Amino acid sequence: MAEVNAFKAIHYDLAAIDSLAGVVAPPYDVIDEEDRDSLLAGSPFNVVEIDLPESPGGDPYEHAAGTLEEWILSGILRQDRDPSMWALTQEYASPDGSMKIRSAILARVRIEDYGPGRIRPHERTQPGPRQDRLYLTHATRCNISPVFSLTSRDAWPVMAPAITGEDPWAEVLDGEGTLNRIWRITDPEVHRAVSQELDTAELLIADGHHRYETARVYRDQIGGEGAHCYTLMALTALDDPGLTVFPTHRLLTGLGDPDLLDQLNRGIEATFETVAEGEAGPGALEGAGCFGLLEAGGSKRLIRPRDPSSLDDLAGDRSVAYRGLDAAILEKVVFSRILGMSEADVEAKKGLAYAKSIDDAAAAVETGEAQVAFILRPTPIEQVRAVAEAGETMPPKSTYFFPKIPTGIVFNPLS
Repeated sequence: MAEVNAFKAIHYDLAAIDSLAGVVAPPYDVIDEEDRDSLLAGSPFNVVEIDLPESPGGDPYEHAAGTLEEWILSGILRQDRDPSMWALTQEYASPDGSMKIRSAILARVRIEDYGPGRIRPHERTQPGPRQDRLYLTHATRCNISPVFSLTSRDAWPVMAPAITGEDPWAEVLDGEGTLNRIWRITDPEVHRAVSQELDTAELLIADGHHRYETARVYRDQIGGEGAHCYTLMALTALDDPGLTVFPTHRLLTGLGDPDLLDQLNRGIEATFETVAEGEAGPGALEGAGCFGLLEAGGSKRLIRPRDPSSLDDLAGDRSVAYRGLDAAILEKVVFSRILGMSEADVEAKKGLAYAKSIDDAAAAVETGEAQVAFILRPTPIEQVRAVAEAGETMPPKSTYFFPKIPTGIVFNPLS
């Protein structure tokens, strides 16, 4: 059972800042150094100063804690006296140009161990980000950024009447063109209705696996009962019409040795056949294990397995849903069998990087940042759910749910 509650949120005082748009940010794991600098140039109170802290010569986590305390004392941030839930709609242009709206409810959710009927992950995590988020949580004693979870039951219809005809608390147009509208809901009757609707729901973590696993560890380390037994989540129904999943493309960056690059090329030629030259996006190809391949010198082609039935031998006792994952096939066939990379290598991003778009992947190969790029298709949400229901986890970065939930709308205090 999912225990979903209102909470006494910490949030920006809109009267103390120029606009909420200037202080929110994308999730920490999609921000590079240039992005961070740009966000802080827009406002010294941008949430990245806490969520992605830097302190040359000092402890970045202590810096985050000190900054959070300073902003509360100075009135930049304030904590509500009464519990609330927060409604969020995100309007954006889909790849085909049509406009979509995705809805989410921001609330605190009791931390549970993974299992059927409770909370399920769908991706493996990496040790570095888990440790980083744990240090930050201990220092700030807050959830700074929400976990994005998909719910098997839809609570939005019981939330929607509370915001119909009401002006949003704030609006944020982000850098990717998504219009975020936020409402603060203080009505206890609405809180009870949402909690009741979701109390039998199963939650599937869509984005924020590292944050959720950090919350579990933090709960156990603190011990006992209290606010630390909950974590901040943005909850969206699995059948929400605005739910969109993009692919995350793979970059191989550790092929500086010509022999290793030759080993990769020979392995690909033996395992895959070329379908088309001068192409990158594999969306038109049917069947599992089809990729776009970008190589040095501007080479682009679409490839697919020569013998799809041979892929089953690499999957062991994995479920049918897992065996059909392009990301899993790429990991087993190319990374493991051809290049000898272990699962730990993949999790530690040893010789591996990621790109959100085909253009970014092509630029990385063109500049020599990467030697080869594999272009993947989006993973259907039904397949994500099927893998999770089988009790399995997908390779890291198998999905890119769009749009991202902004960091900085609300914080959840843990003490």
